[in-house]
Amino acid sequence: MTAIVETAPAKINLALHVRRRRPDGYHELETLFAFCRDGDVVTVEAADVTRLTLTGPFAAVLADESRDDNLVMRAARGFCERFGITQSHAITLDKHLPVASGIGGGSADAAATLRALARLHGVAVDHPDLFALATALGADVPACLLGQTARGEGKGDALQPLAPLGDRPVLLVNPGVGVSTAAVFGRWDGVDRGALGQGEVMAIAAAGRNDLEPPARAIAPQIDAVLALLAAAPGVALARMSGSGATCFALFGDVAARDAAAELARARGWWALATFLR
Repeated sequence: MTAIVETAPAKINLALHVRRRRPDGYHELETLFAFCRDGDVVTVEAADVTRLTLTGPFAAVLADESRDDNLVMRAARGFCERFGITQSHAITLDKHLPVASGIGGGSADAAATLRALARLHGVAVDHPDLFALATALGADVPACLLGQTARGEGKGDALQPLAPLGDRPVLLVNPGVGVSTAAVFGRWDGVDRGALGQGEVMAIAAAGRNDLEPPARAIAPQIDAVLALLAAAPGVALARMSGSGATCFALFGDVAARDAAAELARARGWWALATFLR
């Protein structure tokens, strides 16, 4: 069996409405998921013993984390258990996305691992058991497994695929701070500000909001400066925080405007990824 390589694309929430707290500890959400061309990269191949190797610019952030607790390893164990696979695997995670940054890094990595293992072992990537496993791994993992523009409801795992947004230039910017998802949700004020709209994706996104922005900005005020820079950039169509932060995104009408904004962000010492939506 040859090595299988899967991109774990960055996820953004074009809009994220928090409707209520649920008895199971999650929150009832309505969100618009979109995915970028670029992200982390997961490589899986058969091996004598299962192991995880970390590479890439953000590998050191995960260096102290137990390999067994890493979401990639949990995905691999879950896949083998569910599909009766006894083969061991060597997994390499090339980490290019910031950790704890609201763009689905860990969830995308787990989903890419599931896709790679499915391809390696002849399991359909849309197999219902694969999505059931993704749901057990985390609220964003099913969306990342689907990997396309979608409306998410429930805790984000009830998915309705939507039309692709078609190579739209996008800029992701993180001010270099990690924000705890649990802490941000813990600071949400509990006010239901209304449902996500219906209709064309970009119209819904423009009329929407991210209800986690205020609590995230209270925890990490650096987000204010990122949003201010993106909102003021020439040619920006939409600027918003993604997920629970601290990464923010801006959609642009052309590549030159996106790249100019990226240079401004990097000049401030921020992480910036100039890419396209899928």
